[in-house]
Amino acid sequence: MARWEPNAAERLAHAALDLFAERGYENTTVIDIAQRAGLGKSTFFRHFQDKREVLFGGDTMSGLLAEAIAAAPATATPLEAVAHALDAAGREVFTPARREFTARRQAVIAANPELREREALKNLTLIAAMAEALKRRGVPDLTARVAAELGALASAIAYERWCRTTADDGFGEIARQALDDVQASTAAC
Repeated sequence: MARWEPNAAERLAHAALDLFAERGYENTTVIDIAQRAGLGKSTFFRHFQDKREVLFGGDTMSGLLAEAIAAAPATATPLEAVAHALDAAGREVFTPARREFTARRQAVIAANPELREREALKNLTLIAAMAEALKRRGVPDLTARVAAELGALASAIAYERWCRTTADDGFGEIARQALDDVQASTAAC
């Protein structure tokens, strides 16, 4: 693969996932990943701060969710704005073409405590981004925090369901159902 080919970040992510699955996370270096992708070490570090981050996409998801919450209709409730954001994530990130990669990624993360820790920290970042975006819409602090937490829970449930399904259901549709399920469950508490 030539170094000048496009999609370096995606190539690095696929190479990392393959190597983590083959050799284990601990036995894979940044140089291994860059070489597998047909790139240099410096290219890796232009895209990712470390080998853990290669599976987490930087702040892309936080920005996407915040922008989608801001773009939700002015009349949307906080949870409707969060649902709007989850729809956007489905259109941009959780596409049918990425389903296999995402399921493999989740298996690698589940097998490694360091990656599980990074995933937990990323989830906290997503919650904070959603809460801040809701507050910018004028949502009171506590309501924004609760809506963001419920959105994150719905997103995690939707992610699990989406990875397991073989149907053509889009992530956004699955996320909306998960958000409805979460709301129904909290009402029963």
